[in-house]
Amino acid sequence: MGSAPSTPRKDTAFSPEYLIGSFVGDKSFSIDSDLWHQLLLIPLNLQWPTHHVQQACLLLAKNNCHTRHLAKILFHLACCLQESMSTSDVSPLVYEKAMSAVYISSVFLKHLIESVQGDSLDLYLSLDHCEDAPKDILGDQSVENLVMRNVLNFIVSVDVSPDTYLLHLELLNFMVIAMSTQLLCGPSPGPDDVNPFLDAAMAQDSSLVSSVVCRMLLNFIARPSIPFNRASYSIFHDGSQSSVLQRVGSAAANIVLSPFSYLVTSGGEGGSISPIADSSLHVLLVLIHYHKCVANEDHSAIENNKSSASDSLLKENPHFSDNPYCKALEHTVDCELDRVDVEGSAHNGRHVKLPFATLFDTLGICLADETAVLLLYSLLQGNSAFMEYVLVRTDLDTLLMPILEALYNAPRRTANQIYMLLIILLILSQDSSFNASIHKLMLPGVPWYKERLLHQTSLGSLMVIILIRTVQYNLSKLRDVYLHTTCLATLANMAPHVHRLSAYGSQRLVSLFDMLSRKYNKLADRGDDKLHIAKSNSFDENSLAEDMSTELHIYTDFLRLVLEIINAILTYALPRNPEVVYAVMHRQEVFHPFKNHPRFSELLENIYTVLDFFNSRMDAQRVDGDWSVNEVLQVIITNCRSWRGDGLKIFTQLRFTYEQETHPEEFFIPYVWQLVLSGCGITFNTGAINLFPVDLPTESIEDGVVESTLKNGDFDKPEYQLDP
Repeated sequence: MGSAPSTPRKDTAFSPEYLIGSFVGDKSFSIDSDLWHQLLLIPLNLQWPTHHVQQACLLLAKNNCHTRHLAKILFHLACCLQESMSTSDVSPLVYEKAMSAVYISSVFLKHLIESVQGDSLDLYLSLDHCEDAPKDILGDQSVENLVMRNVLNFIVSVDVSPDTYLLHLELLNFMVIAMSTQLLCGPSPGPDDVNPFLDAAMAQDSSLVSSVVCRMLLNFIARPSIPFNRASYSIFHDGSQSSVLQRVGSAAANIVLSPFSYLVTSGGEGGSISPIADSSLHVLLVLIHYHKCVANEDHSAIENNKSSASDSLLKENPHFSDNPYCKALEHTVDCELDRVDVEGSAHNGRHVKLPFATLFDTLGICLADETAVLLLYSLLQGNSAFMEYVLVRTDLDTLLMPILEALYNAPRRTANQIYMLLIILLILSQDSSFNASIHKLMLPGVPWYKERLLHQTSLGSLMVIILIRTVQYNLSKLRDVYLHTTCLATLANMAPHVHRLSAYGSQRLVSLFDMLSRKYNKLADRGDDKLHIAKSNSFDENSLAEDMSTELHIYTDFLRLVLEIINAILTYALPRNPEVVYAVMHRQEVFHPFKNHPRFSELLENIYTVLDFFNSRMDAQRVDGDWSVNEVLQVIITNCRSWRGDGLKIFTQLRFTYEQETHPEEFFIPYVWQLVLSGCGITFNTGAINLFPVDLPTESIEDGVVESTLKNGDFDKPEYQLDP
């Protein structure tokens, strides 16, 4: 696997070992050498021992700085793609050459990225000045710009077919690898980050950017299945799949897994597995969440005055360039509507047009996948047209049922996934029509809800039940203030529009107040005990009192918010919610200890006004013996009709809105990459990752290379603000 003794000549056949050795060796071959043609003709079903592959990667890493062979193979990849797009009748050989080019490029590019030494990344992508690169192909652009342009052009202009399926998939894998330079960067984007391929993708024409966003979403929607007839690929013509899989397996040490494994695990049935849909979504999420931190006028001064204070100033005041892919997603419109761009020329380029109906249905099917949840969040948060479309759908259960089921199974979800699901519900609850419509949609049953048989329950009642259940889970397991706040904020947005909340939902709402009040009382008692102990042992009373006061203040806010929710239902929707009145009457003793609390008294005055009204009606119809549930409920229903709200103090309706923090990229970029690495089938050297902390079990490869396929874990909570 050393350098080649001579330059390959045309019409001369060399062994694959010789060609690979020439590629990774220390002798530089010109860009027009026949080496590149012969290298791309190496059979894809050729087997390579693991140690040979590893040795080849190490040699290229050593020699690439002066041979620039990575740049040259990328140039030939771009040429192969250009050739495959040049005519309508493309021979299978052209596609196979492109497959070889992208596969070889992916294998060695990945190794070079994850084996970077030190803080600087240099892939030596510029060709030597003496290189006579064809100007009609390269022109004045860089190699990374050329290859990204042709990769993206191929993806958007060539349809997925049995002949092109594998090439499409390998190109998407190549993009993930090329963009994985982000893994080497810190969690906060800085002006010194090096992401050549991502930057090249951002620099493409607006028309190509729009087409890429459209194609990725169409792939996600269409979910093209794996071609049933694998024999149509020449790499399987020998009738043996083991050779291909052996080659893939042998390259597993530090090297990307090729898509051939999908061809075996799918069983040829397609449909249920769509690697192109999954990979398209991965690539799209990386593209739309990329934020390039660019040096502004202050950066040069900071560079000349390196200090902790200047670093802090740069972090607090970063400047980011616009992301064209994010903009394209935000301005995507429904192709079924003949919309006029009312903002005129405010947006450059054409709008992406998609069938929102099928996108909506596909999201509903795929929300068990965390990447689909993030796509839904991105659309609802950034695209007002899609948000409006969702709100006018009459089958909101298509989206909400999988979201609620995922929250029901919170112990099996990551904390980050729970956050994203709750934020989606909060965003939707900001609209009053949404809050009204979910109570009109009746569910015949909820088979996945095991604690109780929910029969003929409204979607709104189920949402209330699941949100309260999530608060209970958080209180016992996660104990996260932001999760509590998000759940309660969503319930507060829903409260004035509640319509016929179910008996079970009403009970759970009052029980929520009881549960939080017991937690509040424990904290208050524990605080008194600890302060007494601190006085006896001369501990720092002030510090301890401050810690206890902070937690007690948080639960005071929670209790007040629950009272606000109950109060809003009783103030604005009492005649439509007899079960809520019944639940409050049935558990009225839980409110009594807080009747004179300064934070709760005015809200409890309203609740006791309601209690007094209905208790007096009950007393006026006193019967012998105990009241049955149905009898009490009937009295409530009858008197709801005469309820006028006299004596109630009207409070301003609480309305919480979701708003991202100034720099959400510190959460979303690491989060996106963890999702991508956990789902794309690509292993990455965990020791090279700086983007997020990695503390995962690793497997030792036989060559001594340690790596692991990352599984999705948790980061710090997503940064956002709740504005009432």
